[in-house]
Amino acid sequence: MNPLRITAGWLGLSLCLAAGEVRGQENDLLVGTAKIDITPTLPTTLSGYASRTNLSKGVHDPLSARAIAFACRNQRLVLVSTDLIGFYGNAAEPLRQAILEDCQLKPGQLMLAAIHTHSAPTPVFDRAKGHPNNFEYSQFLSRRLVQLVREALAGLQPASLGTGSGSSPVGVNRRERVAENGGVKIILGRNPAAATDREVQVVQIRPLNGGQPLALLFAYATHSTSLGPANYQISGDVHGLAEQFIEGHIGGSLIAPAFAGASGNIDPWFRILPGFKTTNGWTPEPVLMGTMLGEEVVNVSEKVRQWNRGGPVASLVKTVNLPGKPKPGDPPGTNPPGIPLTLSVARVGSLGLVGIGGELFNELGLAIKKGSPFPMTLVITHCNGAAGYLPAQEACAEGGYEVQSSPFAPGAGETAAQEAIALLKTLPSMN
Repeated sequence: MNPLRITAGWLGLSLCLAAGEVRGQENDLLVGTAKIDITPTLPTTLSGYASRTNLSKGVHDPLSARAIAFACRNQRLVLVSTDLIGFYGNAAEPLRQAILEDCQLKPGQLMLAAIHTHSAPTPVFDRAKGHPNNFEYSQFLSRRLVQLVREALAGLQPASLGTGSGSSPVGVNRRERVAENGGVKIILGRNPAAATDREVQVVQIRPLNGGQPLALLFAYATHSTSLGPANYQISGDVHGLAEQFIEGHIGGSLIAPAFAGASGNIDPWFRILPGFKTTNGWTPEPVLMGTMLGEEVVNVSEKVRQWNRGGPVASLVKTVNLPGKPKPGDPPGTNPPGIPLTLSVARVGSLGLVGIGGELFNELGLAIKKGSPFPMTLVITHCNGAAGYLPAQEACAEGGYEVQSSPFAPGAGETAAQEAIALLKTLPSMN
């Protein structure tokens, strides 16, 4: 394997707001939240399935973007969760750049993530590479995200942060083993015998002056693919429906941003369904699973007892070059070029955050959480980029869809996880 080559892309710790613009004590944690609708008004092509080429047909549930801005000691961090599949086709940079420039953020101060629903529009910033409606939607999306982050930063106020952990059976390993020609073949299905990290990580944020929580953000590892290529209705799918359940249950102005954990090999228990079945009292599976996940988030939030009202807030972003694999038809001995992957790390008090610009396997996300120096670390995939699947090395030997479609050489996923842990350890201490 070629040595890991690290390219530029640092963020340091930068000015938050001009002195005196934010009220609160020097060491207070300041938090602002915002939510904005990003549902398309015109039919668009939907993401995630090559066989689905027609335009969307109606909206089952709205799409939203949610932001949480943190500040402490003149340092800022903004987390954005979008009800989208991700940022394929180099869609991350135009969106990030618009936000960074308008809100005067440094590159590492923005973690722009997607929940990986396959029932949302495909962002397109090149007219020649997508439907005109998707191009128009992407311009609309960019404006909305800028407005969203503006509102979150404008609402900064002293707050406390508490964390909790639960578990959910919604996600299951999808690498099913079937017999074929005397051997074993890996297909996309359901493999409940495989170990899966089912942790539901919950972060509750409350204003110091009392009142209702500002936010319940949560991370859970699954694709949001309970809806398959036969579905043409717009939906947030599992993560999006969980967000909506939480916000509807608690009410008020609380937001519940979701983040897709390390789920490259994890699907919902019910997967690729043709739509929302409601006949004879049937509860649609996407709604059932979204509600189950949302209820666990609420249950965990009610038991949060550990609170942190101070910083530090610190973050950085790096682009790492990981070993690529030869393409079909390459001559023997070909040395393929490295594949860039965006890694973002941050801390808010004792909470760690890792953003991966790709689809990390569940085992590797668990390794990051175990190796992190922080008591709780959220692993956020589809964050600030979309480099493709990062399988675990064991899976590379078995083959299967994720391995075949990944541009990375075996072992690249482990290298990415190790680099993320190392970056977490460079963040400033509590002192």
